[in-house]
Amino acid sequence: MKPSDILYEFWDAISKDPRITMRHIGLYAALLCLRRKMGSVNPLCLYSCQVMEAAKMMTQCTYHQYIKQLDEFGYIRYEPSFKKNQPSKIFFLLG
Repeated sequence: MKPSDILYEFWDAISKDPRITMRHIGLYAALLCLRRKMGSVNPLCLYSCQVMEAAKMMTQCTYHQYIKQLDEFGYIRYEPSFKKNQPSKIFFLLG
């Protein structure tokens, strides 16, 4: 499925979800852009600094809060690595 199709599906899902904020949307859009750059792979294997730069997030705390919430809300599955030399895995559940 194309990234634009996933974005439209995400947009449809969040229209009914009052928990979603602009930060969630920005983070999800940044993940989609990174996914496209990496050849539309699923899961994405990324370091937090890569995602934070793409999403324009300044602190680890903010990044972790919003990525965990996207996971809890069922939009992605986030598997943190907890190791500096191993990237975390982010699975897209829509599409």
